[in-house]
Amino acid sequence: MLAEVPGSLDFAEIRPLDSRFRHTPMTSAEGRTITVGITGASGATYAQALLRLLDADKRVTRVFLIASEAGLRLLATELRLVAADPKALPSLLTGTAAKKVEYLPHKDIGASIASGSAVVDAMVVVPCSAGALGAIAAGIANDLLTRAADVCLKQRRPLVLCLRETPLNRIHMENMIRVHDAGAIVMPAMPAFYYEPKTIADTVEQFACRVLEQLGLPQQKQYRWKGGKP
Repeated sequence: MLAEVPGSLDFAEIRPLDSRFRHTPMTSAEGRTITVGITGASGATYAQALLRLLDADKRVTRVFLIASEAGLRLLATELRLVAADPKALPSLLTGTAAKKVEYLPHKDIGASIASGSAVVDAMVVVPCSAGALGAIAAGIANDLLTRAADVCLKQRRPLVLCLRETPLNRIHMENMIRVHDAGAIVMPAMPAFYYEPKTIADTVEQFACRVLEQLGLPQQKQYRWKGGKP
C-alpha cells in the first residue's frame, strides 16, 4: 500500500530553528559596513529611501550596492534612473556624492563580499522578489546578490529580506519559512498607517527606518508608538 503523502514539506514539521541561531555580533555602533541588494520586484522607492538614510548615517562608513538586471530595469521604470556609468548609480539614488556607497556588478561573483572573510556587518534585499527569495532559500548562489545573501546566512550575519509580492502562494510561504529557519529576517514591504502619514514618502521612509532598526541602526526620525486612548 502506498504511503500517505504528507500535507507539507518535512521541514515544516520541525519546530522553528531561530532559537538555535546566534548572529555574529556586529562591530561597534561606529564603522558599520552594509550591503544593499535591489531586485526586480516593485518598490524601488524603498531602496532609495534606505540608501539615503544609510548615506546620511555617520555610524555607517561603507555601503555595497548590488542591483540585478531586473533591479536596474526597476530603477529605470519606477524612478526614471538610468546610469550610463553604473558607478554613478549610488549618487543618482541618493542625490548626493554618495562617497561611501560602492556599486558592484551583479555578475561579479569574485567581488569581495562574495567571501565570508570580507568585513560586512549586515545585508538587506529591498525590494526582494519572490525569485530572489526562492534562490536564497534553496542556497542557489549563482550571482553576487544571492551569493552575498548566502554568505550572511553561513556567517550568521543579519540578513533582512523585504519581500514585495502579493498574493502569496504556498511556494512563497514555504520559502519564507526556509530562510527564516536559516537565520534571515523576513520583513515584507508593508507600510504602517497608525502614525497618520501625510504622504507616500512618509510611509516609505518609516518602513526604511524600521528596516535599519533590524540592522542595529535605529533612526531618530522613526515614529515610536506611545499608546493611545480607546
